[in-house]
Amino acid sequence: MSIFFPSNDFKREANLQEQQYTRLINQFNNNPDEFWAELAEKIFWHEKFTRVFNYVDKPFFEWFKGGKTNISYNCIDRHLKTKSDKPALIFETESGYKSSLSYQELFTEVNLCANLLKKIGVKKGDAVTIYMPMCPEAIIAMQACLRIGAVHSVVFGGFSAKALRERIIDLDSHYVITADFLYRRGKSIALLDTVYKACEGLASIKRILCWKREVKSVLDSGTLDWRQEITSVEAYCEPEWLDSEDPSFILYTSGSTGKPKGILHTTAGYLIWTHITSYWVFDLKDTDVYWCTADIGWITGHSYVAYGPLSNAATVFIYEGAPDYPSASRFWEMIEKYKITIFYTAPTAIRAFMQWGDEYVTKHDLSSLRLLGTVGEPINPVAWEWFYKTIGKELCPVVDTWWQTETGGIMITTLPGVNAMKPGLVGLPLPGVELSITNKNVLYLNKPLPSMVRNIYGNKERYINSYWKEQRYLAGDSASQDEDSYIKIGGRIDDVINISGHRLGTAEIESALVAHKLVVEAAVVAVPHELKGQAVVAFVVISDYGIEDEQKHIEQELSQQIIAEIGSIAKPERIIVVPALPKTRSGKIMRRLLKDIAGGIEPSGDLSTLEDKSVLDKLRTLI
Repeated sequence: MSIFFPSNDFKREANLQEQQYTRLINQFNNNPDEFWAELAEKIFWHEKFTRVFNYVDKPFFEWFKGGKTNISYNCIDRHLKTKSDKPALIFETESGYKSSLSYQELFTEVNLCANLLKKIGVKKGDAVTIYMPMCPEAIIAMQACLRIGAVHSVVFGGFSAKALRERIIDLDSHYVITADFLYRRGKSIALLDTVYKACEGLASIKRILCWKREVKSVLDSGTLDWRQEITSVEAYCEPEWLDSEDPSFILYTSGSTGKPKGILHTTAGYLIWTHITSYWVFDLKDTDVYWCTADIGWITGHSYVAYGPLSNAATVFIYEGAPDYPSASRFWEMIEKYKITIFYTAPTAIRAFMQWGDEYVTKHDLSSLRLLGTVGEPINPVAWEWFYKTIGKELCPVVDTWWQTETGGIMITTLPGVNAMKPGLVGLPLPGVELSITNKNVLYLNKPLPSMVRNIYGNKERYINSYWKEQRYLAGDSASQDEDSYIKIGGRIDDVINISGHRLGTAEIESALVAHKLVVEAAVVAVPHELKGQAVVAFVVISDYGIEDEQKHIEQELSQQIIAEIGSIAKPERIIVVPALPKTRSGKIMRRLLKDIAGGIEPSGDLSTLEDKSVLDKLRTLI
């Protein structure tokens, strides 16, 4: 296996040195409360905590009891004395529109938005749904919610009206913040229309607040124009000092059942871990221009765009649009133009960059880069080495990172000033992270961390059963370790598919399929995909099986139905109409056989429990 080492120059200047790293690990092993209390000193406290950790009613726990703080204050206010003129957000769209906000300007915009939210009735503890493009206003809205103690729930702008509606209903959200359009591949995509469709008939909705980007946009009565409304509010809003365990946000993620899980994160613990991991893992310096390509609709966009870097007073670059529009050199153009120093992206994007060709890379000056990172899914060694050599010129450490919506922040990686890098292996647990891997390659976190999920909104039993049945946190991913204890992350052990870093539950897709009037039964499996990592293949049984024209027609209809029910990210790579699904005698679908068929290989393994072998014979003709 290839092993790469950070340069001695990088190691000498790294935020976390090997000696400090060793001290932190020893401190955590010997006195975890002291370890966490020391890390907690890295943020601003309005009132100090009196206790570090406590189990309330196992597995329910609390961190930093008695403490009061505010995430928005930590991300903005506390930097104003020394960093007020420093760029906080730099923004560009596909069309070339550019803007920049200093920390002082971001402070003003967040305060105006916070006062506007209060004006329209939002109070501490209220749930606010945010359905926005990847733009500064999305981050402003998120920060404004947390400033006043409201609980935001950001929904990815690619989700359908039905998916948005389900999340609004589950959360009982009374307020929605949106924009009229988002821009991608040269097109305007109407977000506000989707919001109106999602909210139709919902009496619970009190206000929709819209960031108008186009003059021609017409707002319905009851929808407020953000730009107009902020002219009537004051430019300062006193932050709400929140208890450590007060909720900060709820973010929905797919599980092994059809209903997405509302992952509840709290205030102090989440902030401390995103703050310190941003500092450690990305080695943030005052001169850095940091770019994480994740959308704010996902946890990476929360922790490592909207909160962690800003709490470190970083300059954060954000981009709205596709990486290959108007050309496949777009990302490299922006790295050269803005002198990006830290670039954090997904393996799916890296594989696409490789496929497009090195000529789009080599014509640009990428010498400003000093650290690279990957997130969302395992990266294969070939893609890792291409990223390291072609983009980083063998000078930039690559931090592959493993973590989840539920963990809130990075759990496993290589620290750029400390650890060697092994392509294909994500690295070692960070100081403070204690994990175990069973002989069946199941990954667990042994102890709660401050940034971890506190509950599934409205479903205490599902929270316990999903994560804590064995009194330790079940990650849901398989894993293994090499002789140096470096960890390799495998696939999911549940019915969740990772498509380009986005988690989708098979049950959710199957529910969308069987909603069609002609579909009798459906089963969804994941297959390897060269770019996406995994892709969806759906097997459906229809009532009119055998009519060839009907089969072709229904495949098109089902694709559109999934886009309408969930969003385009869930669209199957293939939909295969079959006469029946292989089942055990107890009626359970044998998905491993379907996975073999979808992957183009002969089904194998124990077939003794298969109820009707003739079904498998028919499916073999599809290989």
